Amino acid sequence: MRNYILAFLAGVLLGGCVQREMLRASHQWPEGDVRGQMLEIIRDELQAADVGLTMRIYPGQSLYGANEQWTAVTRGRLDMTVYPLAYAAGRHPEFNLTLMPGLVKDHQHAKRLNQSSFMARIRTIIEAQDVIVLVDAWLAGGFASKKGCILMPSDVEGQTIRGAGKTFEQMLLGAGASITSMPSSEIYTAMQTGVLDATITSSISSRSFRLYEQVQCFTAPGDTALWFMYQPILMSKSRYEKLTPEQRAALDAAAEKSETFFSEQAKNLDTMAEDSFRKAGIEVTHMDREQLNAWRELAWKTSYELFANEVDDGRTLIDEALAIE
Repeated sequence: MRNYILAFLAGVLLGGCVQREMLRASHQWPEGDVRGQMLEIIRDELQAADVGLTMRIYPGQSLYGANEQWTAVTRGRLDMTVYPLAYAAGRHPEFNLTLMPGLVKDHQHAKRLNQSSFMARIRTIIEAQDVIVLVDAWLAGGFASKKGCILMPSDVEGQTIRGAGKTFEQMLLGAGASITSMPSSEIYTAMQTGVLDATITSSISSRSFRLYEQVQCFTAPGDTALWFMYQPILMSKSRYEKLTPEQRAALDAAAEKSETFFSEQAKNLDTMAEDSFRKAGIEVTHMDREQLNAWRELAWKTSYELFANEVDDGRTLIDEALAIE
């Protein structure tokens, strides 16, 4: 009887060890960026749940480079990432619609888009790559330039600019700009070395990467944002499914808390960025409706038309996205 009890206890202890799991999460931004904070909430909630699931976060490209994370998570080498989905549009051109000029009107509109048939189709493509969305997040952004304020399409003529994705690049080319592509983590050095004159990126990236040290003017999103980009927390689907039901439930609850945190912070991120630029003595401005509409008209002739023609069922995807009021 004694031997049976010892064997049983050993089995319990061994089973407990087997069930303990460590998740690895990666992102490209410096520590303190809100996207890293979203992962930290998940990590802390998992720790508090005490279900044998822990998490280690690798910020600032310390594990994978910005452009390497999609492949890493789809192949199961990385468990979790906060990822600008349009970075993977070279493999899945439908993702370009998650960074389309003027598509998202404001932060509340972005929330409604998350529940739409358009985003359901995007998630279907994501899941086909063995990846799931844990947290939805859309960030607003704006122009930052070393050569003055960018408000109208004519303001970028002759400037070398980073557009963040194919749709913005097509629009900017239509306005007479030259394009240099790179992840947001490389913008500061490119401006410092004269490779870039201007960029358009998220407000929080402008702040996290201290672009106020390099530019003369920041066109903040305000109430007339041209730039919104989908940057969700993604996870390897196979890794998720290998967790125990208790661990998955804890992870789902942690992800919900992270998304709530981001939703409450989203608009404030734009204000924080403006404050950082003003504090550094940089001019901050906003587009008015007439200026925003000038960009949208250009985008229709360039970005939207190209997407509709080049992407399978592209026109339908555009119509589904624009149908969300």
